[in-house]
Amino acid sequence: MKDIMGMMKKAQEFQAKAQELQEQAANEIVQGTSGAGMVTVSMSAKGDLRGLKIDPTLLKPEEAEILEDLIVAAHADARRKGEEYMQSKMSELTSGLPIPPGMKFPF
Repeated sequence: MKDIMGMMKKAQEFQAKAQELQEQAANEIVQGTSGAGMVTVSMSAKGDLRGLKIDPTLLKPEEAEILEDLIVAAHADARRKGEEYMQSKMSELTSGLPIPPGMKFPF
């Protein structure tokens, strides 16, 4: 019975730390860029879009398709960085816990 109580305590600690990580991720800003820095997307590590900067030279009607592609690429870059941040933090959080390899959490 002692082992079950210990596991329950660890599960509660993990849950509290996971909640704290979610709050940190909401405040952690990652930036993605494309077009050699001509487009920059700022997002929270949770994926909430916070800002978009576009070099004024791209604001020409004939450049619209290029601009659209650069925005998508910058967003993908920022999302990847946010996912890397979350993965790194989750690795820190779960180190030492007996979790099967490859198990993913819904954060």
